[in-house]
Amino acid sequence: MDKLTISGAAVEIIFHNDENGYTIFDFESDTGELITVVGYTANLAEGEQLTVTGSWVVHPEYGEQFKMEYYKTLLPTEEQDILRYLSSGVVYGVRAATAKKLVMAFGKETLDIMLSSPERLAEIKGISPKRAAKIGESFREIQAMQSIVMFLQQYNVSANLAVKIYKIFGGDAVSEIKKNPYVLTESVDGIKFSVADKIAFGEGIAKNNPLRLRSGMKYLLMQAAYTSGHTYLPKNLMIEHGAYNLDVFETDIENILSELILSHDIYIDKIDGESVYFLSVLHKAECYTASRLYSMSSDKKEELLSLEETAARIDSLENITGMKLAAEQKNAVATAMSCGCMVLTGGPGTGKTTTINTILRLFEEFELKVVLAAPTGRAAKRMNQLTGLEAKTIHRLLGAAGEEGGTRFTYDENNPIQADAIILDEVSMIDISLMYAFLRAVKPGTRLILSGDADQLPSVGPGNVLNDIIKSGVVPVIKLDKIFRQAEQSLIVVNAHSINRGEMPVLSDKSSDFFFLRRTNAEGILSTIVQLCKTRLPSSYGIDPFADIQVLSPSKKGLCGSINLNHRLQAELNPPDITKSEYAYGKTVFRVGDKVMQIKNNYDLYYTREVGDNGTGIFNGDMGKIIDISVIDKLMVVMFDEDKRVEYPFNQLDELVLAYAITVHKSQGSEFPFVIMPAAQFPPMLMCRNLFYTAVTRAKTMVILVGMEQPIEYMTKNDSEKARYTGLCGRLISAKEDNDLFDEVL
Repeated sequence: MDKLTISGAAVEIIFHNDENGYTIFDFESDTGELITVVGYTANLAEGEQLTVTGSWVVHPEYGEQFKMEYYKTLLPTEEQDILRYLSSGVVYGVRAATAKKLVMAFGKETLDIMLSSPERLAEIKGISPKRAAKIGESFREIQAMQSIVMFLQQYNVSANLAVKIYKIFGGDAVSEIKKNPYVLTESVDGIKFSVADKIAFGEGIAKNNPLRLRSGMKYLLMQAAYTSGHTYLPKNLMIEHGAYNLDVFETDIENILSELILSHDIYIDKIDGESVYFLSVLHKAECYTASRLYSMSSDKKEELLSLEETAARIDSLENITGMKLAAEQKNAVATAMSCGCMVLTGGPGTGKTTTINTILRLFEEFELKVVLAAPTGRAAKRMNQLTGLEAKTIHRLLGAAGEEGGTRFTYDENNPIQADAIILDEVSMIDISLMYAFLRAVKPGTRLILSGDADQLPSVGPGNVLNDIIKSGVVPVIKLDKIFRQAEQSLIVVNAHSINRGEMPVLSDKSSDFFFLRRTNAEGILSTIVQLCKTRLPSSYGIDPFADIQVLSPSKKGLCGSINLNHRLQAELNPPDITKSEYAYGKTVFRVGDKVMQIKNNYDLYYTREVGDNGTGIFNGDMGKIIDISVIDKLMVVMFDEDKRVEYPFNQLDELVLAYAITVHKSQGSEFPFVIMPAAQFPPMLMCRNLFYTAVTRAKTMVILVGMEQPIEYMTKNDSEKARYTGLCGRLISAKEDNDLFDEVL
């Protein structure tokens, strides 16, 4: 279809999506024809003149429209067009009344003066020099923003991403990108390497250009780390994948890898006799973590209590509390009393909480300052509930703050955490980067207890920290595997352990806390889950579907994935209502009353409390409820943890998703009264035992599986979790062997 270019002016903005810039507007062509244009823009204002390029389409409901592929803005030159443009409010500090004063004073030169001599605006009564400067600054930003959007739109970069790019690079963004398009993949979250490639090729950059190859190989390692969890890639794999993905010779890849090593962007090492490549930051994190953990575990600390004294204290506590500890629990307590670092691991019902509480009681007797922490807010809150002591997220414990290029931590080796002992829970969720940051802040001499379930899903980020520590055998590990009598009454606990052994869970018991509802197709699964959430469980158990029920899915995608489940559950649990404000952001409609989840760490988000201190920081996995939406103010208000009130500007809503249903990965570290999971067909890579086990162990009161036996059996039998390339285990072993050899020589 032939492309057409039409010149004219935007008459009325009918719709604009702040997330991606999708806009519908009435457009008057130079010939006087009024047409409807649809496409992607940024800061488009009524009265703005532009040329639009695209083609005619027919919408089934709205009829003929002009589908714009790209556009070019032209500042209006006639006084009436300038007045309409400025009256739209596109420029900060200028509305209809001010616009009229400006045009009356400066006529056709108004926009030129705003751009090049904004101080002259103060000649008008009511406009101070300070306000004049702000108006000029706002107008210059709009022009710079438009130039970035117009440059990037030909490469299908959304207006929303263009805004992010502007914030990072400022008014020089276009020239910076033209010089090196690959700065986008390294500096802007959401820009794929393929987009940078398209821009680069459009600017005449060759496939074997060093800028492209350097960025491409770093991108390959980044994807391996933050998509697949690897801390390194073997040399042969790096060269092979690099040559294939970048479409160059292997010698080109080998040469650029040498350059990257010399510039310290990547690090080459040997693992099991094979050359491997790390991102330098991950190599440093892994080496430091191994060295510090070995040092802490081998620290010959003065025993707080001897074995005999520990046994006597435990007997005394058992008499007071009425709780009887098993042999391995007592062993864990004794280990905590005598070593600098240990791991406590075990599944549900095996007494980890009782063991930790006993350790805490004994630490308390010695007046030790103990700090409790966990990776997520929900995990920290649960730790608080189980111990009665304050627990913080690791990020809050470290004093995390966002800054350009990453995260800054207040606490490190120069400003360590003041504690005699630290208990860190849900360690399976912690990646190598976070463990490195945490250990840097642990003061020498501090006792460290790492607690977690090694059979759950590994961290989303790079590494397999808890499993590597346990496999190394260097750090003392106490594994609790005895299910206590009271826990044996729970089919959730019994089935979780069966799943972990590769045995089919009991699905036929209708009298316990673990149910299976057989449905033979995806639509049947969906409708049953909706019924359970909307009527069956609330009426049978008197529970709140928002607070007490959580639907978990192995995947985001598919009919039974979390995205579609959210769509269906929202429609039934919180349908449209004229009394409830709502706002469409991308493909999601947010509505007052919706359950939502924060999906990235934001250390700068400010929250207020009616009771207690205000503060900053909302973290990945925090869940809340929408309590207000103001379309006029472009703000959405979310209440987290029943007392943290957070205001989100509409352009920040990419940090939130609906949370009636979430993925199993996002549920890590959380506990919910009722868990519902679709037992449907998902991609094989997601249908593994540790994912199934993790989902089941999120439930406190009841688990309901809805679907078919075959997926349940497949997940139970499939223990072939995708292996991760990590070096922590080997480094821990090497640290111990090197030290043993040193001792022998002495």
